[in-house]
Amino acid sequence: MTGDDRPTLPPVRLPSDAELARDALAAPLLARAVELTRWARAGGPAGAGIPVGAGGELLSEQLKEAAVHLGLTGDEEAPALAADAWNFAVDTGLLVVDEDDEGGEDDEEGAGGGVGAADEMVPSSDEPVGVATPDAELGGLTGDPDASAPAPEEILELWRTGLETVLADAATPSFEELLGGIEGAIGEDGEIDPDAIDLDAMDWDLEEEAEALEGALGNLYLITATDPAVAAGSMVPLPVLAAAMTVPDGMEEPTDEVLEDVSMAMMRLDGQFRMLEPTGLVAYQPVDEALTREAAEGEEVHGPEELSAELDDEDVSRYGMVRLTPLGLYGVRERMRGAGLDVPAVGDLAEAGAEQLLAALPVYSEENAQSEIETWFAARAAAEGAGADGGTLAAARELLAAARGADEGAPVRRLACQQALSLAGPEAEPALREVLDDRQLGGLARVWLAERGAPDVPQPDEEMVFWLTIDTIAAQVATAGEPDELRELVRDLVDQHTGFFDKAWRVEHPATGDVLETMGRVHPDKRVAKEARKAAFKARSR
Repeated sequence: MTGDDRPTLPPVRLPSDAELARDALAAPLLARAVELTRWARAGGPAGAGIPVGAGGELLSEQLKEAAVHLGLTGDEEAPALAADAWNFAVDTGLLVVDEDDEGGEDDEEGAGGGVGAADEMVPSSDEPVGVATPDAELGGLTGDPDASAPAPEEILELWRTGLETVLADAATPSFEELLGGIEGAIGEDGEIDPDAIDLDAMDWDLEEEAEALEGALGNLYLITATDPAVAAGSMVPLPVLAAAMTVPDGMEEPTDEVLEDVSMAMMRLDGQFRMLEPTGLVAYQPVDEALTREAAEGEEVHGPEELSAELDDEDVSRYGMVRLTPLGLYGVRERMRGAGLDVPAVGDLAEAGAEQLLAALPVYSEENAQSEIETWFAARAAAEGAGADGGTLAAARELLAAARGADEGAPVRRLACQQALSLAGPEAEPALREVLDDRQLGGLARVWLAERGAPDVPQPDEEMVFWLTIDTIAAQVATAGEPDELRELVRDLVDQHTGFFDKAWRVEHPATGDVLETMGRVHPDKRVAKEARKAAFKARSR
């Protein structure tokens, strides 16, 4: 895998499936759903389950009992929390709803109405239509003493199923958003005439809302993958996330209209993240209730001046803070994989060839690269009959072979090879000595041996020194651009070697001309820069 085949997203570090499964079971929504499923197992005559309404929802009396069973007494949100947990159990298949025959197809489709704002539209019923009982196949999770405990993969699949329903509900309109479209369709008897609903008056578009939420989660995923502080648990300010979704690329000073869009996106995300937090997908500090009330009353909460001002940490936190949990990182990654995206994780390359490893390492953070390399070496050592010493030696030879080449990506591969071999033990030494006379690999082999104090390391000739210099700069420019450190390196090289450019343009390396042109661009001395450009011209004319 080289060149354009490199992953488009940096890899993320994920806990083991067992750790993720524990996180899923500890998430409030699934934990309560499991508890209510166990309650249903013991409920009804002789454990026959819990009577439910037409949509699989709990009846009024049972809803109160469920809230008490969950220990939610005294909480004004108790009925809603209990209903959400029950619906989550139905949606995930923890509970199976068996309806009476008269329930009909419409009732069957309505079973398990999901969690969230859409449930406000479905009144609770006092007339039982069916019975909910625990799924026998999930008995090990819900208290069946005769059933075996589910595997971590089964728990994670269950959690992902429930997550999809909550994500769908988070993208559906609230009652207030729908009100503008249905108020004219409400008759004198209080009934809604479906044909009179004004869809244009609804400030809501299902596809647009779903895409916006997907975009927000995708942005959070990318921030987590690229920002070590966020990966370690730091929170992302909601205004930053909303701006990343809303402000057009390249716009340095957002207009008032764009900032108003950012404000609206923030308030919408606030409601959505409040719904998603109980799933364990995100850790969320909501927007300050005072700001939410002002927004509900039609006041401008996030004016252009306020959003663009420098805010201290306390001010920023009032506007909401969010991050993906490790479970959330896993969940978003699985959804991206399902959509066909390439979303690597640390450890994916354990069984890959050396060429794939070297092509992927440049987009890794230093910490993730070290973990990936160590995992890769460990897999070679664990190979049948290899042992630690033999595995390391074979791995070093494989890396060096993959690092050869005169193609455009070869310098980056050799730089990645150096990075990988820096973690190899002394068992790799024979492989490095084998390539001492190799024009492409001899330089890096000498560096590796010298850094470990190995005896009898031959001095490189001048041609090898210059070739390694061109190769190293080509790799650095390809991976890091032209940082200030490159300027210092170029100046030191020219100062230490008399007639540097007269020798450098003769180097038989495919990147010589490009490297010399770069040196001319970054060297602070105009006279030296001119020499570099002349040397680049000579190299390309050779």
